[in-house]
Amino acid sequence: MKKLLILTILGFGLSLPSSLIAQTQGPNFAKMDVSPMDIALYRNDNNEPVARVIYSRPQRRDREVFGKLVPYGEVWRTGANEATEITFYKDVMIASAKVKAGTYTLYSIPNEKEWTIILNKKTLTWGAYEYSDELDLVRINVPVRQMQNPIDALSMAFEKEGNNTANILIGWDKYYVKVPIEVAK
Repeated sequence: MKKLLILTILGFGLSLPSSLIAQTQGPNFAKMDVSPMDIALYRNDNNEPVARVIYSRPQRRDREVFGKLVPYGEVWRTGANEATEITFYKDVMIASAKVKAGTYTLYSIPNEKEWTIILNKKTLTWGAYEYSDELDLVRINVPVRQMQNPIDALSMAFEKEGNNTANILIGWDKYYVKVPIEVAK
């Protein structure tokens, strides 16, 4: 009886339409992005969102990153694919510049010893192809720091310093930078 049941199930399975078989095997996703999108979020002590960064994470894959893959002295989208976007949910200060709540594009110009960090008003752009310095809101220089342990994928995080202050950490390979932000008073 068991053999008959198994043969019946196998026979039924062989006669299933291919669309039903595909559904039972799972969806057929196209090739996944090699630089997946990620989000970093900073909340204050009251658990209110202050800032969010949306970026794509290119992988090192045994390549020399800074100075080669990401050339020194050129505007970079600070990630891969679409340009990196940063949203501030409150007015903030970046260095001595007041930035109103809103969404901006985060570009950078990496150099060996320091990076220029740029907040630009034009959003929803691919790469740095549409970058125009006429739309820059903020430009600050921050020193490059060396990491003890290299990381393979570009990574961003918030380092909280106080209820109203934090650093945006941007790191890849053996290097990282800190971009200070403070909730405006």
